[in-house]
Amino acid sequence: MNWTARALGLGLIALLAGCALMPERVPLGATRSEIEQRLGSPTGVYALADGTRLQYSRQPAGQQVYNLDLDAGGRLRQTEQVMESAWLERIPLDQWTQQDALLNLGRPAIVERVASFDGVLWTYRLREMSTPRFVHLYLDAAGLVRRVSFSDEPLPDDVFDMAR
Repeated sequence: MNWTARALGLGLIALLAGCALMPERVPLGATRSEIEQRLGSPTGVYALADGTRLQYSRQPAGQQVYNLDLDAGGRLRQTEQVMESAWLERIPLDQWTQQDALLNLGRPAIVERVASFDGVLWTYRLREMSTPRFVHLYLDAAGLVRRVSFSDEPLPDDVFDMAR
């Protein structure tokens, strides 16, 4: 087999494997075992009032978080990718707790403290159009989200330029 044919074959295999790992392509009605067979183990599992949430996060390196909600019978009823500005802008300030953030967004890419806020800053990665961005959740000492802000993620060239 020549090199070109081998490369095309490997590319096709990678493409098909990638499709199998796309939560948005899991059909509604799929069972938990079918989902896990297709996507692997979830990064988070949460009890909902009327079912279960399987969370597939690509944080800290990736820019997506998929919530797959199962009904009480264990079948997929909804898939939602929540790392989108429009979704994140609806986070209810002074109402969401740390547990709400975990349930909806999963574990953050970065956890840090900043001098200008008495609490912890949870940062997630997202992509807006073709721009890599951050969303920052400011959680106070009681664990309530007090503020949400967005910033551009520095690109490698930006980081290099800042070091000069």
